Amino acid sequence: MNLSAGAAGDAGEQGVGPGAGPVGGPEPQPPRAYRTGELRIEVRRTGPVRIVSLAGELDRDSADGLRTALAGLPEEGLARILVDLAELSFCDSTGLNILLRARQEAEPVGVRLELAGPRPVVVRLLAVTGADTVLRIHPDVAVALAAGSDPAEPIGSHDPGSPDSSDSDGPDGPGPTARERP
Repeated sequence: MNLSAGAAGDAGEQGVGPGAGPVGGPEPQPPRAYRTGELRIEVRRTGPVRIVSLAGELDRDSADGLRTALAGLPEEGLARILVDLAELSFCDSTGLNILLRARQEAEPVGVRLELAGPRPVVVRLLAVTGADTVLRIHPDVAVALAAGSDPAEPIGSHDPGSPDSSDSDGPDGPGPTARERP
């Protein structure tokens, strides 16, 4: 796997993982940026939340970088992994499978994987595949951080003011209605 430090990255550092953020505490860690193929990945930690921001195209050629950024569980003090999709312009089934697998690996160790700010093309992928019914999706990172990790919040919830809820794919908006997991 070839991850190289991006323009905002720390020169000389390779990879991301369990040591990528602080062990805990209120001080945010400076972000680390990586580029793999057409995907730029920035990983930072703010308290109990690891934020993984993606920009560009997530496909089988760039997937290893995301796998690495999501790896490293359990991590002391980590309660949530928030994947920021605001700058992600494309995601194929490989990328979707990585997100779903990361969710499956995180839950048994008490960590929640959530998504924030997906563009309409990614919202459509999540809806068509039904992934929006198992992944918690927020309109943006700020809303996600403010929401906290309330386990009573339904899975697949969308903010009514989010861009994906105003799409006109049908009378009820894009894709199936979000269901709460049993």
